[in-house]
Amino acid sequence: MKGICILGATGSIGVSTLDVAARHADRYKVVALTANGNIETLFQQCLTHRPQHVVIVNCEKADEFRQTIDGTDIADITVHAGAEALQTVATLDTVDVVMAAIVGAAGLLPTLAAAKAGKTVLLANKEALVMSGQIFMQAVAESGAVLLPIDSEHNAIFQCMPQGYTPGHSAAQVRRILLTASGGPFRKTALDSLPNVTPEQAVAHPKWDMGRKISVDSATMMNKGLELIEACLLFNVEPDAIQVVIHPQSIIHSMVDYVDGSVLAQMGNPDMRTPIAHAMAWPERFESGVTPLDIFEVGHMDFEAPDLKRFPCLRLAYQAIRAGGIMPTVLNAANEVAVESFLNEGIRFTDIAVVIERSMARFKPDSADSLELVLAADGQARTVAREEIRLLEP
Repeated sequence: MKGICILGATGSIGVSTLDVAARHADRYKVVALTANGNIETLFQQCLTHRPQHVVIVNCEKADEFRQTIDGTDIADITVHAGAEALQTVATLDTVDVVMAAIVGAAGLLPTLAAAKAGKTVLLANKEALVMSGQIFMQAVAESGAVLLPIDSEHNAIFQCMPQGYTPGHSAAQVRRILLTASGGPFRKTALDSLPNVTPEQAVAHPKWDMGRKISVDSATMMNKGLELIEACLLFNVEPDAIQVVIHPQSIIHSMVDYVDGSVLAQMGNPDMRTPIAHAMAWPERFESGVTPLDIFEVGHMDFEAPDLKRFPCLRLAYQAIRAGGIMPTVLNAANEVAVESFLNEGIRFTDIAVVIERSMARFKPDSADSLELVLAADGQARTVAREEIRLLEP
């Protein structure tokens, strides 16, 4: 039995992870679940999965949760409050595997703590790696942690790598990586109508069931930009060795092009339980609950190059990883602030890229070789992005 801690249990990745874990209760014991403040969903998860610990970042909600479970048959669950407790449960001796599924920069510290503690880290939080880069990869190497990618694209690349491949290393026989993208809901939308896109339209992803922030990132293709940066670090390749390919059917999740001309692709229905189950069972495989792919129903598959005029956030991500230093951190922080403003109807959809680009222009690619420098850059970039948003307001 392996003990698992799920950071971000009430989000879509957390829910899917619990579904897979329940199918293999003989192999996985749920030790800890965490949530920001969605205690209604967390309560139901606790009734089903009986964790020993929960963390609720919102302290008021944590007090409310304690009252909710008082007198029930799950009253013995240890309830932790506050963000610091995320690191506590991620490093428990009874935890073997940590699913890092907290969205955004909030997931950095607990995910890094799990890596430093030598846990098996199932990485669904791309921002943690984008922000901390080599600091994170060095922590994995020094502690002996096992790092397994959960993003469908990175998991697909990992599956297509040579036998025995370990993330963080280069593979000499690999010529390039083909990173697929759905293109989101606005792939064919007239460019002059993009400024009028509403938050509701932006979160309506045509293929994947995701949270609001990630759905907006998919619509701008910043999600693919962050994945580009993550892939450079996970697979130790230069950005020019990664080609983004729009594939609207989302059946091929990514491809690896070898020097002998072979191209290996990982395929499957768009369901996050596939990469989750792959990582949880690795190096074996077990059932995930995903419907088998019917290739005849798919019928055909399309591929096209991304239009950087339509998707300027992807161009900015290439710019950030090429510049290096703190620039990926600045990119991510400015994006989080801009997306939040858009979702709150503070700026237009097309202003997201404007805020990010103007924010990046105010920074130099200084060193990011310590966690303190990374966190400082993250905070400064958020302040700058808010200033740029105020300049855009009518």
